[in-house]
Amino acid sequence: MLKIKKGDKVEVITGKDKGKQSEVIAVFPILEKISVKGVNVVTKHVKPKQSGMKGERIKIESPIHISNVMLICPETKKKTRVGFAVKNGDKVRISKKSKKEIS
Repeated sequence: MLKIKKGDKVEVITGKDKGKQSEVIAVFPILEKISVKGVNVVTKHVKPKQSGMKGERIKIESPIHISNVMLICPETKKKTRVGFAVKNGDKVRISKKSKKEIS
């Protein structure tokens, strides 16, 4: 089980986009990578599909390793580590900084 999920707000802690805060748009658990909105943007050249159409360049977010980001705590709005706890028989994520549950 990964500690970061789609929709979480994270901050990049290393690399060319260090310091940027944004939302997770995709998670790839097998690769241990995530795509973050506006981070690690690359230009992809797309060939025309049919004759008469034009090729184009599109910008997409390339995945980065999950260890290069930290979760932003919803309570304190600061970077935090993520832990797990059992509440009512369910395993839930908690913020190590504020000790509160992360939804």
